[in-house]
Amino acid sequence: MPHGVRPVTSFSHTARLLIIGQAPGSKVHETGIPWDDKSGDRLREWTGLSKEQMYDPARVALVPMGFCYPGKASGGDKPPRPECAPQWHDRILDILPEERLTLLVGTYAQAHYLPDARKLSMTERVRAFREYLPRFLPLPHPAWRSAIWMKQNPWFEAEVLPVLREAVVRHI
Repeated sequence: MPHGVRPVTSFSHTARLLIIGQAPGSKVHETGIPWDDKSGDRLREWTGLSKEQMYDPARVALVPMGFCYPGKASGGDKPPRPECAPQWHDRILDILPEERLTLLVGTYAQAHYLPDARKLSMTERVRAFREYLPRFLPLPHPAWRSAIWMKQNPWFEAEVLPVLREAVVRHI
């Protein structure tokens, strides 16, 4: 790994809300705190979680598709390392409660956990979020580009966010 191996995750056997993201960015790699960046601020805004709630591993499990910062690529970060999720996710999921809500944040998490929906675009998967409840809720990645996406898809704020916030409250 060009920036060293520094897995960034947080979970415990009692967490009933699981947030599966992409991979740590450079800032998260530096701090070692999941979602400790502007994307995390937006994700907390979407979910209604405070920092205290989000960073309480007894309530919220934060598990990326790739556990370490993959480095830069043209146009952003490299994709998550493909060997991480197959090697570690089942081990972590076995520890978590059976009854949980999993937020699938971004295309990589959705492709892994919703394989039958791979042919759909991320927008189509998010728009069909009710089809995946109560187990999964697909979300766009909350990077700065999501502000543009949200303007093009006002139904997200009107339809998805209220359901997301209610589901989060029931699971923390």
